[in-house]
Amino acid sequence: MTAQAIAETVFDILYLGFALFSGLTMAAKGRSPMVRRAGWMAALLGAGDSFHLVPRSYALWANGLEANAAALGFGKFVTSITMTVFYLILYYIWRDRYQIRGRRGLTGTMWLLSALRIALCLLPQNQWMSYRPPLLPGILRNIPFAIMGILVIVMFAREAKEHGDPVFRFMPLAVGLSFGFYLPVVLFSGIAPVVGVLMIPKTLAYVWIVRMCWQLYRQPNGRPATI
Repeated sequence: MTAQAIAETVFDILYLGFALFSGLTMAAKGRSPMVRRAGWMAALLGAGDSFHLVPRSYALWANGLEANAAALGFGKFVTSITMTVFYLILYYIWRDRYQIRGRRGLTGTMWLLSALRIALCLLPQNQWMSYRPPLLPGILRNIPFAIMGILVIVMFAREAKEHGDPVFRFMPLAVGLSFGFYLPVVLFSGIAPVVGVLMIPKTLAYVWIVRMCWQLYRQPNGRPATI
């Protein structure tokens, strides 16, 4: 038993419990399609991350991370797919929230980036089951993911400001922080494992995103007053 195992396990239980509880609650009881969609997005976040966090907690309590490389790698693979879908759903929440019509080119771009990201994740060159997978595939598969994040940041920043949206006004910051903490882990965790600690504030950024969606659930109609 180590302090790291105790701390990470407690943190993971609280995080996964929050994401799954709030997500399933919104999905089941949401008063609008947008809120229910936000619920499924949050539930997907919790379910996807559990594939990585549960084996990680087990490894910390048992025989170590390297001995459980295959389970951890598979969990990272699943999380990579579910996080891609997470941002695609967030795009549709943006459309619902601000009543966006048309923009087929933007929708097509988001779907194309999602498909490209998932296709890159499926390549055997990723070597997901290895304890130290190669860096280049990690960089390549995160390029379309980062572009998706930039688009989401710009879209929410523009519309939230225009509508004076009190719920999603900090969504661009939360998404930006999630990528800001995540990308250094992709680039440097192989040579400096301590960088992996950035996954904690990255996770807290996702908690913030879900918390904003929970505010939608608490609103009568789930829309800004200016729309």
